[in-house]
Amino acid sequence: MGGLIIALIAMFFGINPGDILGGGNNTQTQQSQQNPSTQTTQNDESYQFVKNILSSTNLVWGNIFKQANRTYTDPSLVLYTRGTQSSCGQANSAVGPFYCPADQKIYLDTSFFSQMDRQLGGGGDFAYAYVIAHEVGHHVQDELGISDQVERKQRSARTEAEANSYSVRLELQADCFAGVWGNKTQQDAKITEADVQEAVNTAQAIGDDNLQKQGQGYVTPDSFTHGSAAQRVKWFMTGFKSGNPNGCDTFNVNYNQL
Repeated sequence: MGGLIIALIAMFFGINPGDILGGGNNTQTQQSQQNPSTQTTQNDESYQFVKNILSSTNLVWGNIFKQANRTYTDPSLVLYTRGTQSSCGQANSAVGPFYCPADQKIYLDTSFFSQMDRQLGGGGDFAYAYVIAHEVGHHVQDELGISDQVERKQRSARTEAEANSYSVRLELQADCFAGVWGNKTQQDAKITEADVQEAVNTAQAIGDDNLQKQGQGYVTPDSFTHGSAAQRVKWFMTGFKSGNPNGCDTFNVNYNQL
């Protein structure tokens, strides 16, 4: 992970870097399940797919944290159909994939994959993997204490637009972290340009501007919470091209230049 991103984050939030990323003695003893929880059988294709992607993200981030003398706690992934209960509340297919920091689990309704194909214009194995890796990126932020700091900034925000801007920065960083994972696995997974384009298409499809156009017919940038299509593609590709999480600092960039 390196000291740079920690220093930059600390500079933005005005906190001690040691409070975010400790030294070699800073370990976490409680481990989450590595395998997804699911209502389907272990032979189910979706189960095997998300299990493989989660294992890959755990390996990548475990190695990155190890290089920084930090222990990475693997998140769990709950694969469900129609609805389930999380520590952050009720989850259903309308919610979409999300990470719950209260139980360090990623929740994913399997219907989201088909929804990507039918409605969002995105699809393909690497596109699905990007969605999972993005949620794992939120877990990485939780591990580093970034999520808590953003939440505090949002609570003290003077306007809703300002609070939303912190959310956009957080989401774009998770996109960048997803790209870092893609970079680290591209050789072993034999990721092609066509695969990368799948992820790009999905990032574009789930940009706030595109979703607002589809939902309400017009775009209101101040209400963005995840970033525009162009921003999501930019930061995913930033991580994918560099493979360096230090380049994922979305908090010290002028908001208009994200």
